[in-house]
Amino acid sequence: MQKIKVTVEKTNTGFSAGADKYPVYTAGDTLPDILGNIVEALNLYFEDKGKTVTENDIALTLDIASFFEFYNVINAKGLSKRIGMNQSLLAQYIKGHKKPSSSQTHRILKGVQQVGRELAEIRFLL
Repeated sequence: MQKIKVTVEKTNTGFSAGADKYPVYTAGDTLPDILGNIVEALNLYFEDKGKTVTENDIALTLDIASFFEFYNVINAKGLSKRIGMNQSLLAQYIKGHKKPSSSQTHRILKGVQQVGRELAEIRFLL
């Protein structure tokens, strides 16, 4: 099965999410809540079709503000320096005061993904 794209957005009370190609929506306080709820909702939707959905079948898409709220361990100041972006501008994107262009969004995503790859390769001395 092809991954089901689910768009997640921050709300005043938590997060909301909807499957892009199916009439399935949910809400939750955290991203793990959203993921569990959307899997449950999709399984109800597909119940009569005999399909089963797991977390591995879901591709979450977040806006920048939602991403930085959930992954608050990522230091925006350090990331802005790393990707060569003005720290104040990145902060405005994170707070939702400004909406980044497609190229700026790609630049931020590329920087986050590079950090992720590097972190995945780290090993600690035992």
